[in-house]
Amino acid sequence: MLGPKQEAQAALFYEFSLEDHVPQDHLLRLIDRFVDLSGIRTYLAEFYSHTGRPSVDPELLIRMLLVGYCFGIRSERRLCEEVHLNLAYRWFCRLDLNDRIPDHSTFSKNRHGRFRESELLRHLFETTVARCIAEGLVSGQRMAIDASLIEADANKQNSTPKEEWDAATIEPSDAPRAVREYLDTLDEAAFGAASEVQPKFTSHSDPASQWTAARKGPAFFSYSDNYLIDTDHGVIVDVEATRSIRQAEVGSTKTMLNRVKAKFDLHPERLIADTAYGTGPLLGWLVDRKIAPHIPVFDKSGRNDGTWTRADFSGMQRTTSTSAPRATPSNNSVATTRTRTEDRPARVQRAIVL
Repeated sequence: MLGPKQEAQAALFYEFSLEDHVPQDHLLRLIDRFVDLSGIRTYLAEFYSHTGRPSVDPELLIRMLLVGYCFGIRSERRLCEEVHLNLAYRWFCRLDLNDRIPDHSTFSKNRHGRFRESELLRHLFETTVARCIAEGLVSGQRMAIDASLIEADANKQNSTPKEEWDAATIEPSDAPRAVREYLDTLDEAAFGAASEVQPKFTSHSDPASQWTAARKGPAFFSYSDNYLIDTDHGVIVDVEATRSIRQAEVGSTKTMLNRVKAKFDLHPERLIADTAYGTGPLLGWLVDRKIAPHIPVFDKSGRNDGTWTRADFSGMQRTTSTSAPRATPSNNSVATTRTRTEDRPARVQRAIVL
C-alpha cells in the first residue's frame, strides 16, 4: 500500500540530542578523546579587556580550526558554513542546534591580534608535544628534519623585479599589514638575513614570500614550513617557518634543535636529513654538539662552466707533461696540454691561459 505523502510540518517541541547522531567511530570522536583545551581561557585572560561586549569563546575558534585542518577546509567562510550544517562538527565544537556560528572575520581578527601576541598556537603545539613525551611517544634520540613548501597567496603579475625593488623606499605608516611584517623580518635569520641574494621577484601583496622554482615546474611565491620529527612514532616536536631558500631552511635546523633542548631537554643522538642540509657549517655544528649527522654531503665539486672538476684530478699521482708554447695574453688563446700519468693512458686536457 502506498504510504502518505511526506510533508514538512513544524513541531511545537523537539527532542533532539547531537550525541545520538554522531557515530561512535567518527574521526572527531576519536580526536575529542585527546583534546584538552581547558587552559586556553586562563592563558589568554590578560589579552582580553575587562569591559565591553563578551567575546567569542577562544576554545570554540580552536576547535573549529581543528575541524578545518582534519577535513581539508581551507576557507574560513566555508568552514563557518560547514560547522553550521554538519551535526558532527557542531558536536565537536560544543555547539547546540540553536547556537550561532562565529563570523568568519573573527578568525582573522584573532589570528593577527591576540593569538599572535600571546603565541597561543605555539603554546598549544608545545602542550601537545609535552603530552606525547609524557605518554612515551617521543624518545628524543633519533630525529629527522625536512621542509614543505606552502604556496603564498600572491601573484607574479603583482610583483617587482629585484632590479627595481628597494625596501628602503617603503613608508611603514602607509603600508598594509603584510608589508609592515615584511619590514620587521628583514633582519631575521629565517627571512631577510638568511641570504644576501635578492629574490628574482618580490610580491607587492606579500613581500616576505620567496619566488621559487623548487618543484622543477613553474615558479611561484611560497614559504617553507620546516619540521623536526622524532622518528620513533613520527611525532613532530618543533616547527619553524622560513623563506623558501636552502640557507634559511638549514638555519632553522639550529633554531629548532636549540629550542627543543631548552623546552623539553631533548638532545638527539642522530639527525636524518636530505642532501640540502649537508653543508659543511651545519655538519660541523652538529658534530660539535655530539649529534651524528646521517646526511649526504652537499657536493659542490661538479662544474658546468667548462672548468675542471674534482674527478679530473683523481688518480693523478705524478705528472710529466709537454706543452705547446704558452699563448700570449693578447689573443687569449687556448693551450692544449698532453698529459701522461703512470696509472692511466694519455689524455688531452684543455687549460684556459689567462
